[in-house]
Amino acid sequence: MQPPSHPLTLSPSHPPTLTPYLAVFLAFARNSLVRDMTFRGNFIIESISSLSWMLMNLGFYLLIFRYTDEIGRGTGWGQYEFFAFLATTLLVNSLVQAFFMPNCEEFSELIRTGRLDFALVKPIDTQFLVSLQKIDWSSLVNFAFGAGLLSFSLVQLARDPHQPFTLGPAQIVLYPLYVLCGVAILYSLMIALSATSIWLGRNQSLYDFWFYITNFSRYPMEIYGGNRAGNVLRTLFTWFIPVLVVVNVPARIMVRPLNDDAWPLALFALVATAGSLLASRWLFQRALASYRSASS
Repeated sequence: MQPPSHPLTLSPSHPPTLTPYLAVFLAFARNSLVRDMTFRGNFIIESISSLSWMLMNLGFYLLIFRYTDEIGRGTGWGQYEFFAFLATTLLVNSLVQAFFMPNCEEFSELIRTGRLDFALVKPIDTQFLVSLQKIDWSSLVNFAFGAGLLSFSLVQLARDPHQPFTLGPAQIVLYPLYVLCGVAILYSLMIALSATSIWLGRNQSLYDFWFYITNFSRYPMEIYGGNRAGNVLRTLFTWFIPVLVVVNVPARIMVRPLNDDAWPLALFALVATAGSLLASRWLFQRALASYRSASS
């Protein structure tokens, strides 16, 4: 089943305007907030659970830094540099979990129950509709926590008498840009895995696969080295499945000098973001073309 032609439908002859899509997104956001506030107890419990998990993770790394000065010998990721890295991880993952995770998890259910038919006939791009229909507002607690942890880490780095940190205008501009690039890369991987539900049915095990892959992005890429296995992992998850650039690039831009060694990876992150979005879009459209209506 193909969606009917409409000015909002993504097509070469009728490119969508931003205003209707923004209005639809704001309606989704408002409806999700109303739904969450209807069950405020559940919202508060989920927020407290997420915050508690983050505090336990932070306590774990505080314990580690009682016995070492940096994560990985000679890597330069000291305590507050790594806390800025951890804060970047929280910012990226909280945005993915808030805006995309609930919808991608439900995509296989849309197929199983036949509700994907209704999404296909809506006068709006199907991928946009299935990607942003629900928003998990409680996940944004992690975003606030990450922003606070980042601010604290930068203040502590600025107080370091041996190597004082200064925040320049390039970092202020590039950091949020590369955080959004990281979100786009993870979204591309997530929607591509979700699209395979059309061919594979209920692919819930693939979300475990997504978790294992993205787990590599939680640590500095310098620790994946020193032996053949580490070098293979670093190469694979940097240049072929670019999850290592998701957090490493914005974190490096924020806490390290912007020297000549930083720009090749930063430029590759832009290319990887564009390539990931295009590849996931192609795969989603290819899978959608194979979909057979539940009524057929």
